[in-house]
Amino acid sequence: MLAVNDTKFNAAVFLLTGIPGLEDFHLWISIPFCLMYVISIVGNSVILFIIKTDPSLHEPMYIFLSMLAVTDLGLSISTMPTTLGIVLFNSREISLNACFAQLFFIHLLECIESSVLLLMAFDRFIAIRDPLRYASILTLPRIGKMGQVCVLRGVAVILPLPILLQRLQYCRSNVLSHCYCINQDVMKMACSDIRVNSIYGLSVALLTVGLDSLLVFLSYVMILAAVLSITSHAECLRALNTCVSHLCAVLLFYTPMIGLSVVHRFGEGSSPLLQILLGYIYLLVPPL
Repeated sequence: MLAVNDTKFNAAVFLLTGIPGLEDFHLWISIPFCLMYVISIVGNSVILFIIKTDPSLHEPMYIFLSMLAVTDLGLSISTMPTTLGIVLFNSREISLNACFAQLFFIHLLECIESSVLLLMAFDRFIAIRDPLRYASILTLPRIGKMGQVCVLRGVAVILPLPILLQRLQYCRSNVLSHCYCINQDVMKMACSDIRVNSIYGLSVALLTVGLDSLLVFLSYVMILAAVLSITSHAECLRALNTCVSHLCAVLLFYTPMIGLSVVHRFGEGSSPLLQILLGYIYLLVPPL
């Protein structure tokens, strides 16, 4: 009986998933993946270099942009080893500890990025609503403290995720749905009671991404109200134009993230291909 229990295993490794049915084409698929990673890393690094070396860009909007670039670099670096390992070398195995470490950094950087996008929405609101006091409100020391709060909040709410996962026994299928580890995917592999993990994971999602996205939406409602109060049509368009790139970044970040979270939690009969596609969009496209 002991031998049977051993074969049922407390999984020492998880198996990551590439694109099912297209294993023979993984080498070709690796080309766009490599390009995406290279463009993401080089592009965000160039943004950081330009902002650092050009004194005229040492303004709040560009400081927030540099924060966003740093988190995007972190996301690319966190997911690159396992993604390229699968498509280039068919290396699917990942140890439990490595998986927990990867999901910690992925969720931490997502939380920080969500916070930065919220700060950027606040920046646009202040710039449009009260442009004369913009520089006095968003001083560099104050922006630095905001960045620290974003990091500390992320660590405080995300650190319990891998700790809660470590207490579980893994005796079901050890094949994950993606080419990287995320909390919702890993906890479904457990044969222990995952109610605490599920409740905490949902609470974290609602209190970080959910709350941030709601506040971003309210910020844009107030931005729109401020813009509509501008009498000059040209100034009105100019003010809206300053928000377009940020709004695109918000949609690219929140839409696939919320979609993937909903599919994992409530879409039991959903297509695996949909999960995989949302998973790639969720972590590859925003940094790109």
